[in-house]
Amino acid sequence: MSQGSRPSLSADYFRNVYAAKDDPFMLDSKWYERRKYALTMASLPKPQYRRALEPGCSIGVLTEQLATRCEHVVSTDVVQSALDSARARVQDSAAVEFALWSLTDDWSALPDAQVPFDLIVVSEVGYYLDAADLASAVNRVVDHLEIGGTLVAAHWRHDVDDYPISGDRVHEIIATTPGLALLSRYLDEDVRIEVFVASDGPAVSVASTDGLDVR
Repeated sequence: MSQGSRPSLSADYFRNVYAAKDDPFMLDSKWYERRKYALTMASLPKPQYRRALEPGCSIGVLTEQLATRCEHVVSTDVVQSALDSARARVQDSAAVEFALWSLTDDWSALPDAQVPFDLIVVSEVGYYLDAADLASAVNRVVDHLEIGGTLVAAHWRHDVDDYPISGDRVHEIIATTPGLALLSRYLDEDVRIEVFVASDGPAVSVASTDGLDVR
């Protein structure tokens, strides 16, 4: 079966992955990951956020960093052991709340589901969904992102046999979602990081937002 025709990966797939290793994606040991997270954090156009959502938080390496820039973070995963590791990493940080949840689940199951987010981070999770499920999920992301809010997407660009779609395809789907405007992009052979703003018009540059003369 070729990539692009596989269904979305199930929660059981990830439970099996974490049953074999505590950190199966080597998020806490590879320089590639540390560098990617630094690029992701540097790409955030605002110094502080009120309320962030991080689906697929795994063992909480990025969660820990997001907590330094956000008043409150809702971090989720489909594997309880991963959430337990993430909770232990951030310890008693009042800024982080964890939930057993994925992008294909009902958003009403999230804590304070009626409160919109001003930051949603889709990092290395989009290619776990097939194209139709991802398109539906991103539409719901837009519905729960306040106007002017930030969506950051970061994905590995190389093919992985198990994944339904590629990282580049994830970003193509996000880019064509109504209600999002591209603000910035970082691209190399390994990773693609893009920042979108919830807006019906073009995104406004960081310098313009900061009152600098960009004539």
